[in-house]
Amino acid sequence: MKNKATLMVFLFIMTAAAIPASAKCRYPSLNIREKEGIGRYLADENGMTLYRFAKDSPGRSTCNGPCAEKWTVYYREKFVKPKVLKKEEFGTIMREDGKRQLTFRGYPVYYFVNDQQPGDTNGQGVNSVWFVVNPDDAELK
Repeated sequence: MKNKATLMVFLFIMTAAAIPASAKCRYPSLNIREKEGIGRYLADENGMTLYRFAKDSPGRSTCNGPCAEKWTVYYREKFVKPKVLKKEEFGTIMREDGKRQLTFRGYPVYYFVNDQQPGDTNGQGVNSVWFVVNPDDAELK
């Protein structure tokens, strides 16, 4: 019986050690995904695509009122960033409506209401001003 208990403890420790550090973290993780025709883009912890608005400027969101109903604010106080990106590339702004919003390289980040499932990119190119947040995008550097 003692050997069985020792074996169980050993297996538990070995299993816990095999779990990557990112999986042990209780914070949501941003991820970089890739899709043909779109390229690389940021997605939230559930695989939902994140967007930027070309009319925004660093540190300022111009998507308010009806715009903010279709393009909802993305904000997480704490999160795990993709390893290939720097912590300094992310920030937070306070919007005119009093909500906090995450920024990437200064630009506010949004969801699109018509994206229903992980991997949907229905907001890409809408009105030629909405685009996935592509970490390779020269405009964002």
